[in-house]
Amino acid sequence: MNLASLLAARTAAGKPVRVGLIGAGKFGSMVLAQAQRIPGYHMVAVADLNVGKARESLERVGWPKERFAATSAADAVKNGTTFVTDDVARLLACGEIECVIEATGHPIAGTRHALAAIEANKHVVMVNVEADVMVGPILAQKAAAKGLVYSMAYGDQPALICELVDWARATGFEVTAAGKGMNFEPRYRYSTPDTVWGFFGWSEEYVAKGDFNPKMYNSFTDGTKAAIEMAAVANGTGLDCPDNGLAFPPAGLHDLAKVFRPAADGGRMDRSGLVDIAASQEPDGREVFNNIRYGVFVTFKAHNEYSKACFNQYGLLTDPSGWYASMWRPFHIIGLETSISVLSAVLRGEATGCSKEFRGDAVATAKKDMQPGEMLDGEGGFAVWANAIPATRSLAHRALPIGLAHNVRLKRAIKKDQIVSFDDVELVDDLDVVALRRDMESRFAPKPGVAA
Repeated sequence: MNLASLLAARTAAGKPVRVGLIGAGKFGSMVLAQAQRIPGYHMVAVADLNVGKARESLERVGWPKERFAATSAADAVKNGTTFVTDDVARLLACGEIECVIEATGHPIAGTRHALAAIEANKHVVMVNVEADVMVGPILAQKAAAKGLVYSMAYGDQPALICELVDWARATGFEVTAAGKGMNFEPRYRYSTPDTVWGFFGWSEEYVAKGDFNPKMYNSFTDGTKAAIEMAAVANGTGLDCPDNGLAFPPAGLHDLAKVFRPAADGGRMDRSGLVDIAASQEPDGREVFNNIRYGVFVTFKAHNEYSKACFNQYGLLTDPSGWYASMWRPFHIIGLETSISVLSAVLRGEATGCSKEFRGDAVATAKKDMQPGEMLDGEGGFAVWANAIPATRSLAHRALPIGLAHNVRLKRAIKKDQIVSFDDVELVDDLDVVALRRDMESRFAPKPGVAA
């Protein structure tokens, strides 16, 4: 990739890559842990609503206090230190910052931060998949119109899946399916913040000793995070979400090519070209042998007998027919790898995955029967889970994206497992983001006759 050598050349020329970080939670802390280790990679400013917590994050990952004692972004640029603030506008006002990492995880705030960063002529690395899956294509379009890069975050699974898909296509293979591993059983679907720790096997005493966010953990458990990430992959690769949402078929490494091939050839996919999840648990809770819980994968097909023979000769794991093979990455270390996206944007003008089209959507789906007047509480809450479905189906249902299902009141009764529509809710807040979403739907609606 030559990023290290490109950065070394810029550093030698006295032009470090200057970066701003919005959000100093777990992901942001991982970003900071590595930022201090990369010569020529200057974290100029860190913005977080809780400045005290941001400073604690810096200390936790080993930054000396004098390294983040700057009184302004300008001071940080001058002295090679870091400015910590609760005001995103002060970070964005620094002209020397070339790239902003948005790592808040809040879809509404993340959307606004990305828009403001683009307006301030900065590349955007969007850790915030919750925002990206809601309005990513239009954010990418706005960035490109200004000659800027809008990118998924390398190290997080969507960007790594996009990389594998790109590899398969660039080598001439038909991509059959792509996705990630995940711990999932069907009973997890209706987990709530009150029940989630039981699925982890954690006691109340254990949870009380840690800094655990039950809604965040629950969004992973009930499949919402998977839906968000797989819809984002669909938008970044041109693959499709399954018509009825993710199926979570259990599969270990040895079975990826067998399971993630079309049903017509004995697999579990309705057709070629879909995203899905390789569950690391069987429906009855047994652990899948050789599972890929922390990894990502792509399955692909040989185009002739010669390529098929090469699969066998070079040890690829294939399906029984030998025509389908798999490639995978066993782990991802999220924020520890995100500098790859920053350097790719600044030094090469390239995204490490980008939402190019509106092909998949993560839509709010009821966890229970609910009545008018009840509130939706968003990702990982008590009321809804997210289903990853094709954009065509989402538009036909006027489906409410999970990113807009926070603190929203129902005006109509809905049934368990029903997709929530815009018509079912009262939207009185965040109307700027609602309008941007509507604009995205209008501009990027799949054309008639195009699968999505």
